[in-house]
Amino acid sequence: MAGLREKLVEATSSLRDVFRNPGLRRIQLAFAGSIVGDWAYGVGGAVYIYEQGGPTAVGVLGVVRYVLMALITPFAAMLGDRYPRRLVMVGSDSIRAILVLSSALLIADGANPYAVYTVIVLTSICATPFRSAQASYLPELASGPGDLTAANVASSTIESVGFFAGPAIAGILLAVSTISTVFIFNAATFVWSALLVIGIRTTRKPAQAEAVEAETSAPAAEAKPGFFAEASAGYREILGNRDLRLLIGLYCAQTVVAGASLVFEVSVALGLLGLSRSGLGYLNATLGIGGLVGGFVALVLAQRSHLARDFGIGVFFWSAPLLLLAAWPTVTTAVVVWVLIGLANSVVDVNAFTILQRIAPKEAMSRVFGAMESAVIGTMAIGALLMPTFISTIGIRWGLVVIGASVGALVLLGLRGLSRIDLTALAPAGLELLRGVSLLALLPEPALESLARALVRVEVAPGEVFIREGDPGDLFYVIETGTVEVTKEGRHIASLGPGDFVGEIALLRDVPRVATVTATSATVLQSLDRAHFIPAVTGQGAFGEAADTTIATRLAML
Repeated sequence: MAGLREKLVEATSSLRDVFRNPGLRRIQLAFAGSIVGDWAYGVGGAVYIYEQGGPTAVGVLGVVRYVLMALITPFAAMLGDRYPRRLVMVGSDSIRAILVLSSALLIADGANPYAVYTVIVLTSICATPFRSAQASYLPELASGPGDLTAANVASSTIESVGFFAGPAIAGILLAVSTISTVFIFNAATFVWSALLVIGIRTTRKPAQAEAVEAETSAPAAEAKPGFFAEASAGYREILGNRDLRLLIGLYCAQTVVAGASLVFEVSVALGLLGLSRSGLGYLNATLGIGGLVGGFVALVLAQRSHLARDFGIGVFFWSAPLLLLAAWPTVTTAVVVWVLIGLANSVVDVNAFTILQRIAPKEAMSRVFGAMESAVIGTMAIGALLMPTFISTIGIRWGLVVIGASVGALVLLGLRGLSRIDLTALAPAGLELLRGVSLLALLPEPALESLARALVRVEVAPGEVFIREGDPGDLFYVIETGTVEVTKEGRHIASLGPGDFVGEIALLRDVPRVATVTATSATVLQSLDRAHFIPAVTGQGAFGEAADTTIATRLAML
């Protein structure tokens, strides 16, 4: 219980730090307004399309939207690597506000449904630069990995509020007013978002500016990549990295379910369960309840440093609950399923975005996010296309079984690879070095990761003394490269190389240095101070016995 309480305190503190950062605060509040309006607009649009053409129209229009977005996103994402990401987001908000207002006027005027469908599709296309620019902008505003994870959790939590508040507001507006009113509300939230984002200022040089400087300082003979080569850079990064391939592959599997949900949410609510139009909004609002819990769960889980594995578990719980709904199709079951999916969605989004922000190259980060968005939009289109086919052939319940079981099986097959990502790609620099240190071999992985994050690099020239006999000892050293000599009263004691360690006796026994250590070649050390080393190793069970044995052996050599 004490450990859980400590993690909850850390999670709450990190969220507070996000909202103390002016840039992160503005971007989160802008996202809050926009996402609430988006979800209200989504419910209003789904109701309009369903009433005009039934589930087939919902599915077909979803496919059209997603195919076009998948094709356009890689090119739209280039904007976030070429221009200030803040301005890209403002431009996207402004254009969408105009389009949403246009669709509201068309519906109010009783225009041809295909005209409304066209504006809805255009609105979706104009959203494509926004999310990749936002995701790649956060690392510029965050102060470190912990702040970045907390910022993603804040975004996910806000998105969950949007899941809840947007559909709920849509349900209320649809009960007392019209679909056009819902659309006007969404346009107002885009204006809110644009006004907040335009005021963001950052003192850090944007990654895209660094990339432009690098281009201008490059040799003149070096050819600039062509338009299509530049647009496809995100895909090349993903295809060339097995960790990114696995992560985004499973993300795409989850979005097959998300695409199918565009159809089965409406079909389950209005068809299978016989709810009203407002009932659909209220049912979708329960996604936000799970999402609010899921955002905080994601932040607590992040303390375990298993981002990739927890991402996989989230994808599994995005799909597995559908089997429960297929077996017991009741309103109560639907509420439970929607809550579980909302919880899982927060974990999936937070972890996927955080992992990409940590391992994707900064100069191409918007395009990597754009390629990911393109891929997941394409798979959402597949899900939106498959679900009406399943409904018309095997029925809604068996359709849920096929979708849910297939994606769950893929996650189980990918768990080993996700664990590899946690151990390698997301590992703190120096963790692999510490894993090979015999003295630290018995420490649990979280303790090793904590030590790795506290490592400080020290470069020592040949002949330089960095530990002197009789001096106070506050640092523990691990040799990364090079060689050193250990002496006592001028006598040679030992020669040490990469992977060896020195300085532990003074820290663990709280005594002066018992020997002198001199670099015999250009040497790179990784150091840990007493404040980090002692708390990490204290009370670690068998470590104490191993440390005593090591110290006794070394003292016998002196």
